[in-house]
Amino acid sequence: MKILIIEDDDTIRQGLKFYLEQENYGVIDSATAKDSLELINNNVDIDIILLDINLPDKNGFDLFKEIKEIKDFPIIFLTANDLEVSVVRGLDMGADDYITKPFKARELVSRIKNALRRVNNKQDNNLIKIQDIVIDLRQAKVFKKGIDVMLTALEYKILLSFALNPNTIFTREKILADIWDVNEDYVNDNTLTVYIKRIREKIEDDSSNPKIIITVRGLGYKLGEINA
Repeated sequence: MKILIIEDDDTIRQGLKFYLEQENYGVIDSATAKDSLELINNNVDIDIILLDINLPDKNGFDLFKEIKEIKDFPIIFLTANDLEVSVVRGLDMGADDYITKPFKARELVSRIKNALRRVNNKQDNNLIKIQDIVIDLRQAKVFKKGIDVMLTALEYKILLSFALNPNTIFTREKILADIWDVNEDYVNDNTLTVYIKRIREKIEDDSSNPKIIITVRGLGYKLGEINA
């Protein structure tokens, strides 16, 4: 777990770094917006950012926008300004939390954990896991053992139909109805067989003995067990 602290007050920054490292977090820190952006560009594996609003070279709200353009990191604002208008502005911009100085270190750790928990729950809602396959709904991508599986748009649409309906037996007619689009070429029954074959070749360990897209004799197809 890596935390970036952006805070111009040396005492606060070093105190936070020491405490968070004692809590087994990896910590990198910066006192300026310029240095922070360099760190972020070189450390995209940062898990969460603690951002002071009052920095010497840039307003923290402006830096927040620049950071979000690089990557959607979870961010908690740190500030001595507890005016309601500042709190509302920070949260409306999309900050994950807002804590005013002085604060207790354990309270900050609790807020960090809560922010990360919300982010992880949000990410999980956008992922469908089927054995060693992960479908990322936000990116419309499929990964097998962490490696990007290059599916065509139609192959992805067919696999997604199965994934969103794990307990359903799909007749060939239902699959064709689900994937048909007036803006795409018509897919006939014979072509569907080819598509199923191609998908299996890309996502199955053994396409001749499929475990993810299973044939139900006389009926059609269904999704295999979620946890192999």
